[in-house]
Amino acid sequence: MALLNIRNLTVKFATATGSFTAVDGIDVRVDRGEVLAIVGESGSGKSVSMLAVMGLLPDTATITADEMTYDGRDILKMSGAERRRLIGREITMIFQEPIASLNPSFTVGFQIEEVLRLNLGLSKRDAHAKALDLFRAVGIPEPEVKINAYPHQMSGGQCQRVMIAIAIASNPRLLIADEPTTALDVTIQKQILDLLMKLQEDYGMALILITHDMGVVAETADRVVVQYKGKKMEEADVLSLFEAPQHPYTRALLAALPEHATGDRLPTVSDFFQQEGV
Repeated sequence: MALLNIRNLTVKFATATGSFTAVDGIDVRVDRGEVLAIVGESGSGKSVSMLAVMGLLPDTATITADEMTYDGRDILKMSGAERRRLIGREITMIFQEPIASLNPSFTVGFQIEEVLRLNLGLSKRDAHAKALDLFRAVGIPEPEVKINAYPHQMSGGQCQRVMIAIAIASNPRLLIADEPTTALDVTIQKQILDLLMKLQEDYGMALILITHDMGVVAETADRVVVQYKGKKMEEADVLSLFEAPQHPYTRALLAALPEHATGDRLPTVSDFFQQEGV
């Protein structure tokens, strides 16, 4: 049985000019301990589909699915209290912008200790000790000092490590990482990806990695889902996807990698579609 199984997920948003379909009938499955990459350009519905699972979309969103189950439990039929017990404990998420995701009015230590007290029922003293252990686990230097820092006093990479520490605080079985390296420089990106993969292996978590970086996919994923304009274009294991992509859009993504550049500029998806006559 899959850990997370979604069939025919559709997400529509009410707008002033009518209904807009952001996710159009996609299927997603992730198995226990698996790394699943969801790839596609901005606007392809990658983040929206996972925010629907987390219950974090605004009231203007209408979510429908033939099936949305976690470990055999129907997420869509859960009460608010049941879903809150699931989200943030067994399913957690790392968001794109670490600085924007942390509350600037509180220290990073307070924010992670709050998660530990609420989700694990730890005392203030035990939560503080556990927070220090988590800071060490994610490689934050001088944890005894940094735990009292505010987000603006830390670098982007350190803030992302704090977000990862918060996400793994309750030992989740499924971690969703939404573009976790987008706002970071190349060196820090590599460090964060290495950290995520180490934690995934150490904790035995399933990991859904949302990205548009095919290089990241090649290094980390077991299986890949390719999305475009809210629809799933292709799904394959990572080796098959890179060696023999089946869909023109997947081939276009791979053709747009920098190493495939010729002439004065990088190829684009539109260039490839014109060549293919799509």
